[in-house]
Order: sequence, then C-alpha cells, then structure tokens
Amino acid sequence: MRGSSRRVLTGIAAMALCLVVAAPPAAAGQAVSGQVPTSDTASAYAAARRPGAESRTRPASPVCTAPAKGSYSCVQVNPAGSGTSRVAGRSSTQDIVPYPEWCQFNAIYGTRTQACEIFGIIYTTIEIVNGVPRVTGELSLDAISYTYSSASLSNWGHQIGVYSWAGWGAALGARVSGSARGSGSCVPSGSSFPSQPATPFLTLRNGESYFTTTATAVGAIGFCETTWDLVFTTAGYPPAGLSTSLNEIRCDNATGANGFRPRRVGCVVPWYASPAFYSQSSYPSLASHVARAQASGLPGNSFAAPLTRTTNQATIDTNRSRACGDAPSLPGLSCDEYPLASSNQGLAAGGTRRTFDGCNINAPRATGPTGASACMITASENSAQGAIMAAFNYDERVLNGDPFRVLVSA
Repeated sequence: MRGSSRRVLTGIAAMALCLVVAAPPAAAGQAVSGQVPTSDTASAYAAARRPGAESRTRPASPVCTAPAKGSYSCVQVNPAGSGTSRVAGRSSTQDIVPYPEWCQFNAIYGTRTQACEIFGIIYTTIEIVNGVPRVTGELSLDAISYTYSSASLSNWGHQIGVYSWAGWGAALGARVSGSARGSGSCVPSGSSFPSQPATPFLTLRNGESYFTTTATAVGAIGFCETTWDLVFTTAGYPPAGLSTSLNEIRCDNATGANGFRPRRVGCVVPWYASPAFYSQSSYPSLASHVARAQASGLPGNSFAAPLTRTTNQATIDTNRSRACGDAPSLPGLSCDEYPLASSNQGLAAGGTRRTFDGCNINAPRATGPTGASACMITASENSAQGAIMAAFNYDERVLNGDPFRVLVSA
C-alpha cells in the first residue's frame, strides 16, 4: 500500500447495491470512493445474508455495574431486537460513511467488501432506596455495526453508529462513547468515538476505527476480529458497557498477479458470492450453454446455490476429463463444461454428464442440481472464458473454497 497506513476508505457503500472497483492509488489521507454498477447488472450486487449466521445469538441478560453511592446502571442487548423500523432512513449528515440501506435487523448482511448488522440496546439507570433497587430511567437504542474494505487496499474501517429512539427518566441524560480494538492478523491504525449525548432521539452518534492487515507476506491470508466497546454514562451513576464485534473481513496476499496487473494486498468479505458475467452479445455460444445448464437445475446463479472455487489441479483435471474427455474434434469448436472445471461442483463430486440439442456431445438430456453439462461451443469463446475467470478471481480476490456466481448478461 502506498502512503500512510491510515489511508481512509470513504463513500464505498452509500447505496443499497454497490460494486467496489479498484481506484488509482491516492495520496496519504485522501479518500477512495466506490462506483455503482450500471442498472442492468445492479441487482447482481445485492447484499446477501451471511450463510449459516442469519441471526446472531447475543446474551439478553443485563450487565450491571457494582453499586456506587446508592446507584448503578445496566446495559443489555434488547431481547425484542432492533427498533429501527421506527426510523425513516438511517443515514444523516453526521455519518462518517453513510450506512447502507440493506443493513437489516439482528443479522449480518454483506457485499464483497462490506458487512453490517443492526441490534437493539437497553440502557437502564437504578437507584437503591432503603436497600431496594428502583429503576429511575431507561433508554432504548439501536447500534449499527458496519465494516468496509477494498479489494486493492491493505486496510479497512469499522464504524459504529448508535441512536436512541425511546426513553424516560434519568437515562435521557446519558452520554455514549466508545473505543475500538482488534485481534488476529491486524494492527489498529486509529479510532475515534468521543463522548456524545445519547439524545435527542433518532440522532446518530458515530465512531470510526481503522485497521491494517499483517497478512502481507506472499501467500499470506489473515482474518481480524474488530470490536467496539461502548460505554454509557449518566451523571450520578457508574458507567455501563457493552461490546460488539465483527469478524467478516479477510485480507490476503495470495491472489497473485493478473497479466500486467501486479500482485497486491487487499481485503474482502469471503463468504459473499460475487458474480462473474458472461455476455450474450460478446460470447453467445458460451452464454447460451451456461444459461441452458443453469435452467436445467445446475447451481451457480444464486446466493442459495453458488459455485465454490477449487485450485486443486487433480479435481480440475477430473472435472474436465469426465465432461469433455471424449469430445469430438470439430473445426472451430471446443468442449465447454458447466459447472466450471475450476469449481467443486463438477463431475469430480459425482453425478452424470448431460447435454443439449445441437451440442454435438453423446450424453443424455437431463435435469437436476448434480452432475455437469458438456457442449461444443465456439473455440475462441471457450478460450476467452479462462481470461474472464482469471480477471474475476483477481478483482474479487476469489481464493480456494470461496463461493461465486456465474450470471449471463446482455
């Protein structure tokens, strides 16, 4: 990475559908912004819910301070969830980076370079009168935890936003502050969340932190869990704290170069299945085969059933030989297999070969999610497919085992 290790990424995710593209190197401290895809492909970049982690399990029991001078306070995750549905829009002029509209309640959502979640908080103030605790105030808040990166930079940000939406009593005078920390393959490179009043309602209070990966050696892959420790303080009551963490960013120097484009360190959300596009206008026979194969039930065009990349050469060779090993020799044509030979969903995983009319392959017509399709397509298009996928794997930092999608575009 050129320039200061505290180079900030801003504006990457201001919209619901977003594609982050590599930007020219910026001077130290200069912002780097993302770009939004054109309307015909924007839907392919919709955020996805994290597989297997639809809802985070958080302890709902309150964490209370020890009584001091006859009072104490408690903070807990709201067991009823978030109250964000009460808010018309989550972005404000106070945002450091506008929070994406696709961030949902009590679950982790993401794109290839962003991840976030929203959860509710209850802060309570208590006095002890004649040995009996008495609640003197309560504040209901939402927290938006949002992390964002770039596929071509070695640092990323973790932003936290807090706003109250209901409350009464002494808790209305609360202030909120925070500090950030990280564990794993990273070092902190700056954070700020000074003490701010928690009211008026629906007013965002933001903190921002930055981290730089230590997974910079050639071939290195590293994760970092970043945590915000929030503290709620009301005059006359001991401060109470709550922590929230995200571990969604993976950084690597294992992607390698792509032709004239050099090896570089970058950071992504590895569970997000980015789409590789096969253009019907540029590659008609390739796109036709893939579209028919997917329509017959083979996976790869959805978040629910993506392909996963393999770099195991034995698996790749088996996928190819079982799909195309007996393909005929026809002028100007070559055998294409789908799912891709470089995926774990090919014939090495089982199933039988299938084909379609006009494909010049001796195999049955079949449907279903297992197996593979083979078809003789234009040889130049089949060769171009390799370059498409090499550039895609570079741009999206798709490593061995990562999910991805294949979509047919105009």
